[in-house]
Amino acid sequence: MNANVQSFFHAATSAWTHLVSDPATRAAAVIDPVLDFDLSSGQVRHDSAYGVLDAARGQGLRIDWILETHAHADHLTAAQWMREALAAQGARAAIGIGAGIVTVQRHFRRVFALEEELAADGSQFDRLLADGEQFRIGSLQVRVLATPGHTPDGLSYLVGDAVFVGDTLFAPRLGTARCDFPGGDAATLYRSIQRLYALPDETRIFLCHDYPAAGDEPECVTTVAAQKSGNAQLRADTSEADYVAFRTRRDATLAVPRLLYAALQVNIRAGALPPADAEGRRLLRLPVTLD
Repeated sequence: MNANVQSFFHAATSAWTHLVSDPATRAAAVIDPVLDFDLSSGQVRHDSAYGVLDAARGQGLRIDWILETHAHADHLTAAQWMREALAAQGARAAIGIGAGIVTVQRHFRRVFALEEELAADGSQFDRLLADGEQFRIGSLQVRVLATPGHTPDGLSYLVGDAVFVGDTLFAPRLGTARCDFPGGDAATLYRSIQRLYALPDETRIFLCHDYPAAGDEPECVTTVAAQKSGNAQLRADTSEADYVAFRTRRDATLAVPRLLYAALQVNIRAGALPPADAEGRRLLRLPVTLD
């Protein structure tokens, strides 16, 4: 049996959240939920996450899992808030992420000088998932595919005829993820994408982002066949050497994501905001580089 998938576009960050459900049992998972965050004011809202929960409630779904494809650098995750909101309703959902999050935490704990307040052991998450591991959403079997290269913790979730790939692949016209973040590596990403290309051609690939041209609708899903034949950066016949050379040149031109510092401080905590100080303030840190 294949999963039902409902996708929600967060225009402010060009991010997709997917609500994946089992038609037989009404069990569900939310993949890559987004927190509304205004960088200029520091205001946090939950409108987008509420929208996902409302959609699940309207369909009579029970959310058992909140799944991350990696620690995002371009939006803040709503995983922690969503878990708490569900708990307040008497439901229990587990937050899952790739086991490689520990490597990401260790790096950014040093970047943000969080050694005294952040455990770099993945304990902020309910489940650290390893390559090849399997679990269920109701009667649907989920297989975990480690797909690092963009980040060390990148993974994809294969559910029936659908695979949720995070930033690993974009829509064919846009290509693939960047590989210049700490722990990223273009050759590793190339090999991860080959794992996805080895899936049946009709497999649906659900994306984490899309950046449509003005007037166009964002794409949330493509197929393995479409990627292999038309990906702008890595088709089925693209060699590893050619891809690595392209990705290296391309990444050298890319700007730092606008929300990178805010996003990573929250996302390595499974979506928890920094602890409040004595006056109730929650403060994000900004590393400064001097020329």
